[in-house]
Amino acid sequence: MDGEYNPMGYGPQELDRQYNARASVPDSTALIQDYTQQSILAREQVDGLLSVPYGSHPDETLDIFPADSPGAPVYLFIHGGYWRALSKDDSSFLAPMFVRAGATVVVLNYSLAPAASLSRIVDQCRRALAWVWRHIDAHNGSRDRIHLSGSSAGGHLAGMLLASGWHGPMGVPEDIVHSASPFSGLFDLRPLVHTHINEWARLDDTSALELSPLFHLPARGCPMLVAWGEHETAEFKRQSQIYAQAWQASGYPVTLMEVPGTNHFDVLMALRDPDAPVSREVLGLMGL
Repeated sequence: MDGEYNPMGYGPQELDRQYNARASVPDSTALIQDYTQQSILAREQVDGLLSVPYGSHPDETLDIFPADSPGAPVYLFIHGGYWRALSKDDSSFLAPMFVRAGATVVVLNYSLAPAASLSRIVDQCRRALAWVWRHIDAHNGSRDRIHLSGSSAGGHLAGMLLASGWHGPMGVPEDIVHSASPFSGLFDLRPLVHTHINEWARLDDTSALELSPLFHLPARGCPMLVAWGEHETAEFKRQSQIYAQAWQASGYPVTLMEVPGTNHFDVLMALRDPDAPVSREVLGLMGL
């Protein structure tokens, strides 16, 4: 197609397959259902404040699981689902490990595509982060120790929160994020324009550039882990690798990690084990 950005030269069907996360994992439906079931159990294990509003829209809410002691680092997680599925209710499963390690956990909710544009979703997430910075001290969290994490589309959104240029109008400092760990993220959206994802992402060449974290790196970067599963598609691996390389080329500290034996969906489950290498890396970034 004219104007198509396809650096690896895939044919149309193969490019679509590379970005079809669910099709790349035979039991993806069961793994996604496990998010929900494990999250229900997690909310029974740790105390939390559920559906705390950060904005006026019904979708603009947070779940907060406070640390036992004040001044704790904050683990702020943004869920995936290709911007069109899942919610904060499917992401509580990460809370018990981080709370027990000494963190306050915040799980962010946002409106879903195609009813909400990607630009609106990015704006919601930025306002949520600003709310956390202003209010998290009341929940035993330190606004100076916010660790930002997300998976898949949530990794993309984390990248857009790390990007430059939005902090001033929201009255927050440019170094609002202390450290970060995007998992299996999408950082250059240009290849998606000519895939099935664009049925709901509704990108064109201009908006794909505007919404690609790869092209909006911050003036000052934080320490970061960029991680993905061993059994991801080549394109999902490449997306993480090029973002980490750009971060490194800007002089910012970054660690790359391929999590052995995991795929696009169960890579997050490794974070439930405090002794897993990927968990130790994230906890180390948080000072825990």
